[in-house]
Amino acid sequence: MKRAKSLFIVALLVVFAAAIAIAAENKGAKNSGGEKITVDGGSKGVVNFPHKIHQDELKDCNICHAKFPQELESIKKLKDKKELKKMQVMNEVCLKCHKAYKAEGKPKYGPINCNGCHGK
Repeated sequence: MKRAKSLFIVALLVVFAAAIAIAAENKGAKNSGGEKITVDGGSKGVVNFPHKIHQDELKDCNICHAKFPQELESIKKLKDKKELKKMQVMNEVCLKCHKAYKAEGKPKYGPINCNGCHGK
């Protein structure tokens, strides 16, 4: 009887620990975006942006999102309102970071020209 009670308590603790781990994992997922995001790239064509790869590598959303909010189609909305210049995000965020990674000698630094991202 004591053994069954002990096993029950251990099982209960395991379930409780798993619930805490799942809750902690999902805590930051509220506005984490998709694994890949399609961005309106203007006349050069869409950009199929590998969002999760960037999240995993950079670990700080504000590196990109200091220029635009974390919401669907935010870049397009800001361009439409003339609050974001054409190519501003690409020049001030994307290419700047990719070129810095290349200069540091990192093997995976991302595209550093227009066709590397647009229209794929």
